[in-house]
Amino acid sequence: MKAVSLMRMGDLEKELTETFPNVDFVFSTGLSDIAEDDRRTLDILFGYDGNLDESFLEKCPNLTWIAWYATGVNKLPLNYISKNKIKLTNGKGVHAKQMSEFIFAYILDNYKKMRTSYINQKNKYYDSTLTGSRVSGEKILFLGTGSIAQYTARIANIMGMEVLGINTTGHAVEGFDKTYAINEMKAILHDANIIVNTLPETKETVHLLERKHFEHMSSEALFINVGRGTIVEEDILIEALQKNLIRHAYIDVFEHEPLQPSSELYNLDNITITAHITGNGAENKSEVTQIFKKNLESILNNRGLIENEVDPVNGY
Repeated sequence: MKAVSLMRMGDLEKELTETFPNVDFVFSTGLSDIAEDDRRTLDILFGYDGNLDESFLEKCPNLTWIAWYATGVNKLPLNYISKNKIKLTNGKGVHAKQMSEFIFAYILDNYKKMRTSYINQKNKYYDSTLTGSRVSGEKILFLGTGSIAQYTARIANIMGMEVLGINTTGHAVEGFDKTYAINEMKAILHDANIIVNTLPETKETVHLLERKHFEHMSSEALFINVGRGTIVEEDILIEALQKNLIRHAYIDVFEHEPLQPSSELYNLDNITITAHITGNGAENKSEVTQIFKKNLESILNNRGLIENEVDPVNGY
């Protein structure tokens, strides 16, 4: 069995080769570094390279499993993967830890008026009357109740917040006070002052949020998007902020990335922009490798994949 990496793994390379001496590991720096012979003979692709596409996979006739080191798989050629019965796993759960910290960094930055304090600092203005708000008692609504939302909900519970969630059917999820079906979303958007999108990109979620949804949000709402930028058209988000349909937005993902300098989003005062960094973490590679190792060991023992398998038809 040959397993080819899509990135260098540092000290993890030795760990993998020593743990699985019967696996032929080839460690590359990316697609362009993988030799033609390795493409023809590899059984497993693991790691991450944003350029992975159908044309590359067509040159891998023996490929049976892609161990994707990111959570989102929407940029992969999912139709090809499904049609050719290639197994797919991702890094779901690993990224939730730092993403939950980012979500609360955004919330506390806003509620404690840290931006105002920084502006005062730059202007050498000392205002000891500046007063923030508590998050205790606030309602936070998650669009999506997967691993990111669940991990963040645990923190929200500790902070004394009421946690609401929206998922496909409205099924109950541990850590959530109430959950609703996605077709009930419009009716409950006004109930929460903090709305966090953690949904993946699927056919059902692209442009899910329309102008009417922002109109149903409280004018005091804080909107956070760490899921996928395609949840809302950029022009609709711009309009919602320009017309103050919501109070502020913290946006890490965008409909078109990278966000171009010409985007009107840069000119708005009621948005805070980060450059798709909430999933970045120094620990990611090591932690996703542990998932990879569990699955590889299971496959070598003829038990199949046991963790983080993705349905390429659904995209999650």
